[in-house]
Amino acid sequence: MASAAPYWELTKPGITRLVVLTAAAGFLLGARGGVDPVLLAHALLGTGLVAAGTNALNQWWERDADARMGRTRRRPLPAGRLRPGEALAFATTISITGILWLAAFVNTLTAALAALSLASYIFAYTPLKRRTPLALFVGAVPGALPILGGWTAAGAGLTLPGWVLFGILFLWQLPHFLALGWLYRDDYRQGGFAMLSRVDPDGRLTARQALLFAAALVAVSLLPARVGLAGTPYLVGAAALGLALLGWSAEMVRDPSPARARRLFLASVLYLPALLLLLVSLPR
Repeated sequence: MASAAPYWELTKPGITRLVVLTAAAGFLLGARGGVDPVLLAHALLGTGLVAAGTNALNQWWERDADARMGRTRRRPLPAGRLRPGEALAFATTISITGILWLAAFVNTLTAALAALSLASYIFAYTPLKRRTPLALFVGAVPGALPILGGWTAAGAGLTLPGWVLFGILFLWQLPHFLALGWLYRDDYRQGGFAMLSRVDPDGRLTARQALLFAAALVAVSLLPARVGLAGTPYLVGAAALGLALLGWSAEMVRDPSPARARRLFLASVLYLPALLLLLVSLPR
């Protein structure tokens, strides 16, 4: 039996933390009658377990590709620190536990959204990554569902403001992962993934698409002020953040180099928590 460290790595803690962060933001925005801290804790625990299990299942599924890529070959499975059977049992157990936890202590709708996120990521996005660059759009769905799950966990239901939050998370992922795909294009090629960068040798198409989706993200990021989620202070802050992101995207269009892609990627990493902080902290 392996030590705990490889299992922890299997969950991709950084991504799991981001999922929990977005679910927390959705909950805080959906809790119009005041935040129930116990319910919030249950929602975040269940969501975190499902996210961790999804990441672990993804590493189990892609262990052969991970072994061919320099960025991932030291992960627990390709490095031999975990056996595939151990990883699969662990991933399945925490995933099911998380879904059942949400159903028992939060509500069935939130549990269903978590199950949909897991199923769409593992059974749709993961195999499609090897077949078409359009998998990016499929993968953005499970990436955006946790904030909607946080919204429904607070009892808000599948209403328009919740879908606006979903739209922000969906669109944010597109320039984020386009920049990442260009930055690690050689690795993804060795892993057999059908990234846009495989058919875009100079990076210009990738850069233009990143700019297009960043512009769409900026437009949608202003909608919370129109659907009752935020007020004028948020609108001003969101516009400023959006202009900064557009600036980094435009820089990549002018110079589609790894350095520009890295800057856009890092800018997107900073953009999302900053935007969510504005949403949950500024007066509506």
